[in-house]
Amino acid sequence: MNLSLEGRTAVVTGGSGGIGRGLVTCLAHEGCRVIIATRDTDKGAEVAEAAAGGPGEAHLIATDVTDRAAVDALVEEVASRFGAVDVLVNNAGGTPGPSAFTDSDLDQIQAEIDLNVWGVIHCTRAVLPGMVDRGQGSIIQITSNSGLQGEAANQVSTYGGAKGYVTAFSRALAYEYGPQGVRVNCIAPGWIVPWDPSHTGEGSFWNRYGYALFGTPDAMEAAAKTGKLFNIESQRIRRIGRPEDIGHLACFLASDLSGYITGQTISVGGGAYMP
Repeated sequence: MNLSLEGRTAVVTGGSGGIGRGLVTCLAHEGCRVIIATRDTDKGAEVAEAAAGGPGEAHLIATDVTDRAAVDALVEEVASRFGAVDVLVNNAGGTPGPSAFTDSDLDQIQAEIDLNVWGVIHCTRAVLPGMVDRGQGSIIQITSNSGLQGEAANQVSTYGGAKGYVTAFSRALAYEYGPQGVRVNCIAPGWIVPWDPSHTGEGSFWNRYGYALFGTPDAMEAAAKTGKLFNIESQRIRRIGRPEDIGHLACFLASDLSGYITGQTISVGGGAYMP
């Protein structure tokens, strides 16, 4: 299927590894000019190289989405070098790790809200005026099943709450800006595992505690096949998800083929969540 994304400019925040890698490579494969906006420039450069050689292209711009001035500078640089932003994928986010809510340090909670909530606000505000002026644009928020069901937010309540905010915020934006040609949709990933440990940077949850808790990607894939991997028993499709599972859906939501879809949240988690 030709999604007709050739020549469009897409900004992917947190595009330096994990789900971000899948988003960047899939969009570039469909012909997009993809801007990788990330603090992890080493991994971002690796993703840009991995996306090279196809019909699209990928470029790295170092960005801290929690800094409004940095985000404004990002959008200005993109406009001057590549043209208007047609697609924004707010993917940057994460949690410092599981803990009881009352044990969480307040500074840690603030940092989590800054990344998962304010990062989305800064980036969305930066691109919306241009999209409204042109009468078109697609904003795709990478939320989480943690924002949709209590058990998925167990021990990561601030993260789940932040993603729940993004989901409700996106519905409100879809309602407000739909008449002006801007679509806003959410993808809620479930259990999405990188292909290789080298695909994630030091700041990734996988390197901070994920691999230690659940094993390597190969070990998780093997455990999933036997039904013994954490979370798999709640899924109706008994396999781990991969970054491309998110990337493929993002490409569809970025394209005109999804032009009659806005304000929706689609869970990509093997059927673990069925609203």
